[in-house]
Amino acid sequence: MQKRHTFNTAQVMRRAEELIEASSNRYRITVQVANRAKKRRRLDNDDLEEGGMKAVMQAIVEMSDELAQPEIIGD
Repeated sequence: MQKRHTFNTAQVMRRAEELIEASSNRYRITVQVANRAKKRRRLDNDDLEEGGMKAVMQAIVEMSDELAQPEIIGD
């Protein structure tokens, strides 16, 4: 049986596009998202087992929420 997720993948994709558009370097923002996801995965090992959002998606959501802070995506 497939688990039902409480998040909208279209919204996560839109947020990812916003992050990429706001950044001057696409590679750098991708690496930042990956590093944050890796850090989150280490902290929350059983996150997926509880039906939560994947670490990469959670990192995208967090970073898009922080767009107002230029040090997150700044050069």
